[in-house]
Amino acid sequence: MEQSVGFLSIVPPLLVVALAILTKNVLISLLLGIVLGLFLASVGTSPVLNSLVNIIPDSIDIITKVVSDADNVHLLIFLALLGGLIAVMTAAGCAGAFSAFAVRKIKSRTHAQLATLLLGCIIFIDDYFNAITVGNIMVPITDKFKISRAKLAYIIDSTSAPVTILMPVSSWVATVISIMLPALTAYGFSGGGMNAFIHACCYNYYAWFTLLMVFLVAIRKYDIGPMSGFEKSFLETGEDRSVFIDINESVIDDMANGRKGTALDMIVLITVLVVLSLLFMVSNGGFFSRGVPLGAAFMECDTMLALVYAVIVTLVLAFGLFVPFGKLSLKQFDAAFIQGIKSMVSAICILIASWTFSEILGDDGLGTGRYVANAVGGWLPYWLMPAVLFVISAFISFTTGASWGALTIMLPTSIAICSAVDPGSLHAVLGATLSGSVFGDHCSPVSDTTVLSSSGAGCRHLDHVMTQMPYAMIVAACSTAAFLAAGAASSAVLGFAVGFVLTLACVFVRELWVKKKAVYSAPK
Repeated sequence: MEQSVGFLSIVPPLLVVALAILTKNVLISLLLGIVLGLFLASVGTSPVLNSLVNIIPDSIDIITKVVSDADNVHLLIFLALLGGLIAVMTAAGCAGAFSAFAVRKIKSRTHAQLATLLLGCIIFIDDYFNAITVGNIMVPITDKFKISRAKLAYIIDSTSAPVTILMPVSSWVATVISIMLPALTAYGFSGGGMNAFIHACCYNYYAWFTLLMVFLVAIRKYDIGPMSGFEKSFLETGEDRSVFIDINESVIDDMANGRKGTALDMIVLITVLVVLSLLFMVSNGGFFSRGVPLGAAFMECDTMLALVYAVIVTLVLAFGLFVPFGKLSLKQFDAAFIQGIKSMVSAICILIASWTFSEILGDDGLGTGRYVANAVGGWLPYWLMPAVLFVISAFISFTTGASWGALTIMLPTSIAICSAVDPGSLHAVLGATLSGSVFGDHCSPVSDTTVLSSSGAGCRHLDHVMTQMPYAMIVAACSTAAFLAAGAASSAVLGFAVGFVLTLACVFVRELWVKKKAVYSAPK
């Protein structure tokens, strides 16, 4: 299917984003993008009629390819089983009991948002695990304090990929280093992959400022754009317009009436799930069997497979806690588990469509990312290099919805450009590339993490995308300014200071403007 179509390669992702916003239906938009992408990829090598006829078999071939990928299969199994586990806990009454317990400890809306932020930072090991787990733990608590699902989804999404990419021990690190290392070696950069990654984290401005923005949103009540409407409506009417209504979840909630599950049950099961995930990761990374050092074991592990093992064992434990002690009958356990799997079907369908679309845009298809990356050529001045590479990486990851695709294309490209223009800017260039790739993973409507954050929060997907976009764009603008400052002064600290001050200014200047507006509009 490989076919270079030049500028036309960016048409399908732009179409998908536009259609998703206009129709508010991501799945249909992705399917139309897949059809157009396949047509463009084949029309240059076969007659138009044949291209149209082959769209269906070609799409089935690509779907089969992405679904048969081991990591993707493990993720789908994990999502289905985790949906079943969450449903079982809810049906047993644990979610309601935990909510009642947490509300006694968490005293305000601000505290609830900060608790979500903290939990998101604690569960840093994997962005998928983070998105689903944090959401399902915090939903009953944020509902009690009338925090919209859109706000919850934003906080979850902002503490998944942005946190994971900053941690030397996470599911991202091994892949990032494996992509960087051949290019670093080829262009004569010494120090190793982990050393380069750690230094690049100092320049990963988008991730740092995203976390700062979430903190400011929580403590300063910084509700802007569509988010302001959802928050105000929920507080005034008691109805959250961003909730995704799933009939399966309603069935699960009805099962919980009068159940005896406790907050401790839920705490135990979630803790076991997290601990087992970590243990299985280091285990299949060779920590126990081959004596591989802990850090290296995390880097070499099969994260998705470890999560599958962890959720299976946790499900067995849940059965032992609920069925023998009369908190759920065997029939009720089975019914809740099946309903939980059904509740994940929508997210799974969007994920499969997203993977398929990303595959079509890849180097074996339209080559969208490669086309955009090559468009910059070798004209970049040294001081502009980090900012431009950030913007290009952000554009690729946003339009394709694939941070890994952007990293695969941009890391080697960025290292090559850096070697030719200014080798001393390596860490700034790597940080900018990682930042841009995280931007798309964070807020693209076709990103898998965005989909899972919506699902975990029980938020309508496009509501989540539209409400978090203003925050993401503000942070992206502040990050661009930070990269310009860092590039001009060759200083990570100066760049961070510029971005930090600008992010604060965006919040506090708006507060002053709102107060001034209120004074002028007050009756005389």
